Amino acid sequence: MSPFLILPFGSPSGQGKWRDWERLGVALVLMIWKAELRASSVSALELLKTSAADNDFLFLCIDFLFFILKIFTHFFIFFLSGYTKERSSIIVMGLNFHTAPVEVREKLAIPEANWPQAIVELCALNHIEEAAVLSTCNRMEIYVVALSQHRGVKEVMEWMSKTSGVSVSEICQHRFTLYNEDATRHLFEVSSGLDSLVLGEGQILAQVRQVVKTGQGVPGFDRKISGLFKHAITVGKRVRTETNISAGSVSVSSAAVELALLKLAESSYATVRPLVIGAGKMGKLVIKHLAAKGSTKIVVVNRSEERVAAIRKELKDVEIIYKPLSEMLACTAEADVVFTSTASENPLFLKEHVEALPPVREEIGGLRLFIDISVPRNVGPCVSDLDTVRVYNVDDLKEVVAANKEDRLRKAMEAQGIIAEELKQFKSWKDSLETVPTIKKLRAYAERIRASELDKCLSKMGDGISKKQKAALYDLSMGIVNKLLHGPIQHLRCDESENRTLNETLENMHALNRIFDLETDTSLLEEKIRAKVKQSQP
Repeated sequence: MSPFLILPFGSPSGQGKWRDWERLGVALVLMIWKAELRASSVSALELLKTSAADNDFLFLCIDFLFFILKIFTHFFIFFLSGYTKERSSIIVMGLNFHTAPVEVREKLAIPEANWPQAIVELCALNHIEEAAVLSTCNRMEIYVVALSQHRGVKEVMEWMSKTSGVSVSEICQHRFTLYNEDATRHLFEVSSGLDSLVLGEGQILAQVRQVVKTGQGVPGFDRKISGLFKHAITVGKRVRTETNISAGSVSVSSAAVELALLKLAESSYATVRPLVIGAGKMGKLVIKHLAAKGSTKIVVVNRSEERVAAIRKELKDVEIIYKPLSEMLACTAEADVVFTSTASENPLFLKEHVEALPPVREEIGGLRLFIDISVPRNVGPCVSDLDTVRVYNVDDLKEVVAANKEDRLRKAMEAQGIIAEELKQFKSWKDSLETVPTIKKLRAYAERIRASELDKCLSKMGDGISKKQKAALYDLSMGIVNKLLHGPIQHLRCDESENRTLNETLENMHALNRIFDLETDTSLLEEKIRAKVKQSQP
């Protein structure tokens, strides 16, 4: 009987079916095992014949051999798969306004309230170590630290499909994927406003800050991802300070107000009846830009009056009228242009709602405008079929964004120089994390020796020693160890102020590992892989 038919365990990858490299690993192990058995076949068989009083003992021996084989095979395949050589990677994958239309983006959008749960679910995947989610009206991006690039991307794609209901093949048509330095550069460009629909807009930096705020304390939003996003915030602030890229630029909210004015038969909002649905960050900016364009009376529909009252205090020269959500359709009937910016996951306006509304005044064009800057969209796609309305979403803002773009492109070139500098700093910080386990093991090694030698010294001195003398000896031992460790540890740190390359630092790390025999412990990466594999098995 073929040994492959009697192996008492499933695929080491936990996927049920055996992969080619797993079959190869088992084949090699069996060859080695067979050769070893041949070398002592006579003695082994004789031992079994003479020792096995009955079949039960023989079966026990065979079971034990297969148990040993199982353990050896798992370890062999573990090393064969390259896990110990592959360093964890920073990966970003997702969709944005460059790669996917709003009707696709809205299907994969993740509400801010669900970001922590998404992080937990992503980090439960076999090859994902850390994670973060950035989901806005123009993008849905997932950042991960993956133990394996190929497997990590595959698992995240399947997770995205499962949570959104969109097939993997459809997501692949619109997704982008970037690795390590390219992924880091992308986030730095995002936080700087260079990858925004409105070049240089400032709201995205606040959204990146919100990722950090939301991720605090969430398992999986750990050192590398947290450090990446915190550095991105620093880059975003530095770019805006040193290039002035935000000066004179428009935001999504101001572009929405400008777009409506272009489509209306009016030169200002003085005679237009605007309605704003949603008083969050986007809605507040819409109200402010409406006021700046001459609007003196604005109706705001929101769940509660608290936010509307705060906006009213800021804009004392404008009449801001609050209405609850229950009066939304009644307010819409009296409005010429409707701005929607809520976090609702379902459309607020359907075809049957809008169809029943009275027509707007002929003097402003006879068409009611819906400017929907929400993702998912607040206005259902079917509303566009009506002849009495015009519906615009975030993808329609490019007409307004084109203005002022030349000057901001020049400033974007300056921003790229800053991003290049910050990329080097972040890489040095990330690379320094590779030496952290060695630093910890070196300190632990020195501490074991210090504590052991101190105990020997104290035992020789007997019970007559005072607490003060014990404390002095303790301080002396700690001082000697710290002084001796200072030099080696400094040579393990990746610091821009030092003239050492990463390769030199890693060579120092390997040298210390060999000198002090620090490689006897299982590596952190290896432990995590084993834990992940164990979790995936029944």
